[in-house]
This record gives sequence, structure tokens and C-alpha cells, in this order.
Amino acid sequence: MNEKTAHHLLDLNRQFYQTFALQFSATRQRLQPGVLQVLKRIQLTNHILDLGCGNGELARELARRGHSGRYIGLDFSSELLKHARLSNPSEFQDEDNLHGDQHFLPANLADPDWDRILAGAAAPPFDFILAFAVLHHLPGVELRRQVLRISHNLLANQGYFIHSEWQFLNSPRLVARLQPWSEAELTAEDVDPGDYLLDWRRGGSGLRYVHFFSEDELNNLAAETGFQVVESFHSDGDGGELGLYQIWKSA
Repeated sequence: MNEKTAHHLLDLNRQFYQTFALQFSATRQRLQPGVLQVLKRIQLTNHILDLGCGNGELARELARRGHSGRYIGLDFSSELLKHARLSNPSEFQDEDNLHGDQHFLPANLADPDWDRILAGAAAPPFDFILAFAVLHHLPGVELRRQVLRISHNLLANQGYFIHSEWQFLNSPRLVARLQPWSEAELTAEDVDPGDYLLDWRRGGSGLRYVHFFSEDELNNLAAETGFQVVESFHSDGDGGELGLYQIWKSA
């Protein structure tokens, strides 16, 4: 995928999450079963970086469980971050002060130095980096590798990177909502194998770029970026097949 196409797809998703932030947030008021399963691995004192934190539902669940370690949530959507801050009241949400317990900070993972906002002495390393439904919105192998290498550097020794990828092709309902690339002023030749365009129909119509990951593809990404795959499992949706979860350990 060339750089121009990648930027176009990133802009498409950025526009979607800015335009439909409230509608999207309304569909994310509870955590998926796979996420709840993953949270069993996290101790209350672990330090957590949450990539693509969205409306802050994960932070709310951690707070309900009595989590006392550092939590930092990153997202590029100012509207979703606003919702996260409002629903997670804390005196420690000033992005210029990283010495508290909980923060929601603006960051675009497509930027080569997105981790610069974590430069405060109290930020990294993290015991866990979580990226639920994030990597499949990043176009191109090189961008994904870049994000994963930075994440690896932010982890503590033997830390964990845990992520989920949307398995939308396992749902006939979602397959019926796939759109031709012409809707985004692109052709199938412009994008990579496994790239798709999905529509949105709640509170208006919109489009999102999504990549469909196979388990082998994710295993290769892990090896290329310094991770060891510890566990893979499917969860979520009817039949428990809409989410592919993987737990990676920093090697």
C-alpha cells in the first residue's frame, strides 16, 4: 500500500470517529466477554497503557475492580476522550501531570512519535499494553509494525501486549454490509489483501476501513516485532467468533 492510500484510509476513519463519536459510544457501554476474560490476568497494581481507549469503559471497569496501578488511555478522537474524562472523574486527568493514577490523553497511533506524550518520568514502562479493536484500523504492514515496535519499547521486561481483532467475515450480517472501494474513491488494487470497507448505519451513514487478520498473519507480526505469542482465542458475538484475541509477551 502506498503512503497516499494509507493516509486516505486513516482520514476516513478519523472522520468517522469524529462524526459518529456519540453514536459509537452508545454501542460500547459494556465490555466484550473476551475483554473480561483478559482482565482476569491483570493485577490491581499493574500499570496499564490502553491504546484506543474510546469512551473509557475499560477504565471504568478497572476502577470498579479497585485497580490502583497507573492507567493511561490514548485515543485520537477528542469527542471520545471527552466522554471518557466525563465518565471517569479524576483529579489526575491533566495531560501535563503524569504523576496520578488515571489519564486520558490524545494520541494518533499513525504518528511515528505518538509515544512522546508519555515522556513523563511516571509513565512507562507498563506491565500491560491493551489494544482492543485497534490494529485492524491501521492500514499497511509498515504502520502496524511501527506501532508494535514502539509498544514493545514501552513495556516492562516480560510485559504483555494484549489485543483483539474484529472477525467480521464470520458474520453474514456484517458481510452484507461490506462496501465497494469506489465508495471511498479507491479501487481494490489500491489496498492490501484483507482490507475491507464497512458501512455504519446508526445516526447517519458512514464508512470505516477495517483489516481482517488471520491468526497466521498476527503470529508473523508478533515475531517481526519482538513478541512471543502466549495464547490465542476467539470470543464475542453470536457463536463467540467475532473477536480474535491474542496475548503476546515481550521477548
